[in-house]
Amino acid sequence: MSIYLKHFGLVREPFSIVPDPGFLYPSNHHRQAVAHLKYGLDREGGFILLTGEVGTGKTILTRTMLKRLPAHVRVAYVLNSKLEVSDALASICDELSIELPSSSGLSFTKICTDALNQDLLQAHAQGKKTLIVIEEAQNLTAEVLETLRLLSNLETHTHKLLHILLVGQPELLEVLAQKELRQLNQRVVSRFHLLPLDKDDLANYVNHRLHRAGAKQPLFDGACMSMLYRLTKGVPRLINLVCQHSLLAAYSTETRTITPKLIKQASVEILGEQTLSHPLIKYWPHGLAAMLLIIVAWLIAAGPGVQNQEPSAGREPSAQKEPSAYKEPSANQEPSAYKEPSANKKPALTQTPNLNPFAELLGLWSVASTEVYSQEDFIALAEFQGLQSQQISDAEVIDLEIINRPGIVRLETQAGYLKSYLLTRIDQLGFTVTNGSDTQRLDGQAFRDRWSRSFIYLWRPPVEVERLALGDTDARALSWLQTQLQKVDQNAEAIISGGRYTQAIANQVLRFQREQEITADGVVGRETLLRLNQLTQTDIPLLTEGSN
Repeated sequence: MSIYLKHFGLVREPFSIVPDPGFLYPSNHHRQAVAHLKYGLDREGGFILLTGEVGTGKTILTRTMLKRLPAHVRVAYVLNSKLEVSDALASICDELSIELPSSSGLSFTKICTDALNQDLLQAHAQGKKTLIVIEEAQNLTAEVLETLRLLSNLETHTHKLLHILLVGQPELLEVLAQKELRQLNQRVVSRFHLLPLDKDDLANYVNHRLHRAGAKQPLFDGACMSMLYRLTKGVPRLINLVCQHSLLAAYSTETRTITPKLIKQASVEILGEQTLSHPLIKYWPHGLAAMLLIIVAWLIAAGPGVQNQEPSAGREPSAQKEPSAYKEPSANQEPSAYKEPSANKKPALTQTPNLNPFAELLGLWSVASTEVYSQEDFIALAEFQGLQSQQISDAEVIDLEIINRPGIVRLETQAGYLKSYLLTRIDQLGFTVTNGSDTQRLDGQAFRDRWSRSFIYLWRPPVEVERLALGDTDARALSWLQTQLQKVDQNAEAIISGGRYTQAIANQVLRFQREQEITADGVVGRETLLRLNQLTQTDIPLLTEGSN
């Protein structure tokens, strides 16, 4: 395989079907899915559903999300869904490193449930969340699903103790629609069905993976994309298989550019001779055998020692008129040409108005940036500057007013597609949104009619505290909290707590939350921290005038 990679100047396999989070392409569908998953995790427990056809990228999306979870979220990741009730509980306990007591005359199911309940209570007291993820959830029996529903009942007086993410094929929706599972179905707090890639995303997807694998120039002729989409219907796994075999075929003929003819030939090996009317037809076994014979023949013909040669350095490509050149999609425009910044100097700041709302939002926080090509780049750059991005996929206007930070909204255009704008102001006259030189003032009804209810905003979390709940011990965080409360209310008493979040301090927080008309639970979480920052700092960009 190393010979094949060297031929194209690659450092790793670009079209492996292994779900590597490093190769996730942030299509619009995938960004929406991540938003729904994050929204579900932000809720106080319950079920989250992620469904999609075979090969649409559910697993890579799930693993990407898990990789980015904060440290206080524990995860039990169950891959084998064909389990009996006792085995399912045992797998969850094993994933969470829960030691089960020796048999005491109780059933194994009862032992597991009690141990899990006790562990969840301890984790909650330590400010931790627990997430159970089950892959291929369409295979779960009704008995296991009912057991999971009963687990989701575990709670304190104010909080659910468990999040459960079910990942599966569309059949999972049919399973949950059964009458005997209606109670579980009603506890789903967020659900998303992952679709194949759009045709307009295909070229960017292919070149994104090539770029991640070290390609210095596009390898696929622009005319390939229409045929590739017709053959695969946008299913990522099938795209990967066809592209991988196309590269092998190009290598065998000592060419460096993939043509539609090679795509078609490769598709025959993977998908069969027939024209595809459905994207999920299994590839023929003889195609795999033939491919193995071809690889063996190439290795023999290449001779010894070739595998140890280093890939030759490629020349930086021109990004002007390559038909399939790559560019990470911005939030407000169709993908175009990708241009890799020079490795020996920092990118120069653009001197012209930047049409990317992500870059405009960063600018409001005094973060200078060149054009941001994807939400992934936006998040990484924000984190580097000590900012944190948050996305709500089902927001209301009241949520925007409570958050009170500028952010990205997606509005429907006259042509019927969604376009990203930066929401910069809410006042009595309505909503001000901008996209480069395009600034619009919308009244409340017009904004609601066009808004997709997605909202992405930035805030600067304090380094002193992430979250405080009753019983927590953190002297530094409590000192910071007391200082902020006294800045807001000079009559607030300084409570001696010995570094512990006591009921007296919780009562102060409750009073502050009620006065500010935000969620009053006595817990210092993101909503409370946002409001404290807003009231005690003057350099924060806000949506409403004079709200400091």
